[in-house]
Amino acid sequence: MWAPNAREVHVLCDRSQWQGGLRLNSSDSGIWYGFVPHIGRGAPYKYGILAASGEWLVKADPVGFAYEPPPHSASLVWDFSAFEWHDAEWMRRRRERDPLMRPFAIYEVHAASWKRPHDGREYHNYRELAHLLVEYLRETQFTHVELLPISEHPFGGSWGYQCTGYFAPTHRYGTPDDFQYFVDHLHCNGFGVILDWVPAHFP
Repeated sequence: MWAPNAREVHVLCDRSQWQGGLRLNSSDSGIWYGFVPHIGRGAPYKYGILAASGEWLVKADPVGFAYEPPPHSASLVWDFSAFEWHDAEWMRRRRERDPLMRPFAIYEVHAASWKRPHDGREYHNYRELAHLLVEYLRETQFTHVELLPISEHPFGGSWGYQCTGYFAPTHRYGTPDDFQYFVDHLHCNGFGVILDWVPAHFP
């Protein structure tokens, strides 16, 4: 974690009752580092920061890979290696293809409002969206889908343009594994995936 003006940084988690935690080591570059043993996938954590002013702050990890759903706000430990990809052929063709010689037809989608489930849920999940979009893209002959921001964000009305987790797909539509499935399924069916990534909108 980069916190050049901090006096101390700790990793806080539920097993330490969110108090004290593991104190990280500092470096001359302002990066704090350490290793937390025996903490598993999906475990919640935050940073406890002693600011230069003497104030203690508790913050989620802005570069975490997953987050708890509201009203909770902790980051979640995640391991992406558990997912098995099947899109090797798509990746091979993408490397060989000259994008300047082949037009793109991009369909932009706001995942929360594109289609609503009929069973009372607020959103389709990533896996459901993957299958619905493949069917639609085939009918309309688009080559790519571009998702409006899906980085984690606290306020749904922002349409994702109020991101607080740069590298975490929002929990609204499922887990990071579910998002990996989304990308994999579209690739396996011949469609590219583009993300509208908006770090400049960090609140």
